[in-house]
Amino acid sequence: MAHPSSVRAYVVDKPGGVFQRGLASVPWALLPEGEVLIRVAWSSVNFKDGLAAAVDGKVARTYPLILGIDLAGTVVESSVPTVRPGTEVIAHGYDLGTSHHGGFAEYASVPANWVVPLDGLSARDAMAIGTAGFTAAMAVAALEARGLEPANGPVIVTGASGGVGSTAISILSELGYEVWAATGKSEEHGWLETLGAVGFLSREECSVAGRPLESERWAGAVDAVGAATLPYILRTLRRGGAVAACGNSSGSDLATTVFPFILRGVSLLGMDSAYLPIETRRRLWARLATDLRPRALGERVTEIGFDELETALDAVRAGEARGRWLVRIGA
Repeated sequence: MAHPSSVRAYVVDKPGGVFQRGLASVPWALLPEGEVLIRVAWSSVNFKDGLAAAVDGKVARTYPLILGIDLAGTVVESSVPTVRPGTEVIAHGYDLGTSHHGGFAEYASVPANWVVPLDGLSARDAMAIGTAGFTAAMAVAALEARGLEPANGPVIVTGASGGVGSTAISILSELGYEVWAATGKSEEHGWLETLGAVGFLSREECSVAGRPLESERWAGAVDAVGAATLPYILRTLRRGGAVAACGNSSGSDLATTVFPFILRGVSLLGMDSAYLPIETRRRLWARLATDLRPRALGERVTEIGFDELETALDAVRAGEARGRWLVRIGA
């Protein structure tokens, strides 16, 4: 294909050490040479994107950088036979949007082993799931591999109104689990009930200090919050239970004791979705189109354009996400 002279993109930079961000026209020659060239149709706004767009976010590792840690679109050029032009694909994780130009651009050039061909999901649906939803599915799969079953008891999801939390509730409820939602946004209870939540905890209930061990309550947990809620979960998990740790929106410190681990045999499972091997990633996306497909997929999303990215990036960092923000790039 004939390449345009430039592409529209959302860029952060530090010329002379001064942080800058905003929409820009990026010369085509500045795009990396990758094995697969994708015309981007959709991207999404994630907490990590919000951090990368902040002067003190400590996420961007090179400048200038096109942000966007995930994208979906159509392959227009490929130098490898396993990824053919015309294929709808998704790419996320690895160094995308942190040290490799990301999805907030009209085109993206990436290695072939970052690409997942879409089967059973449209590009929009894939981005409605996005990195946040993929992380939620990864957490559920890890809990089930650890032995969690619906008959074991209730599961709690923290940060329930965010992208990871709401998708985790959707997936778990479809699988037959009794799901409780922990959120500081009581106005979201009605929506979370439509996703399958059967009970609620306030932010205060699951963030107050407590004894090293408390009454056993949860068979499993998906924690997207971190410092504020993870200690509570660990001390209230049932014997042999596990929590999948997915985020740190309340901070990265962890104040706990060894007692949940040595007296109840609980497990703390870390979810690193960014560097999950590509074959495992592709298998999990296949499940997201089938048995792990979230309830109400594609609903409760807010579509924005390039011009609205500034506001969305600040809002997601401030914890104001409600469901998912999809970014129309070339759709």
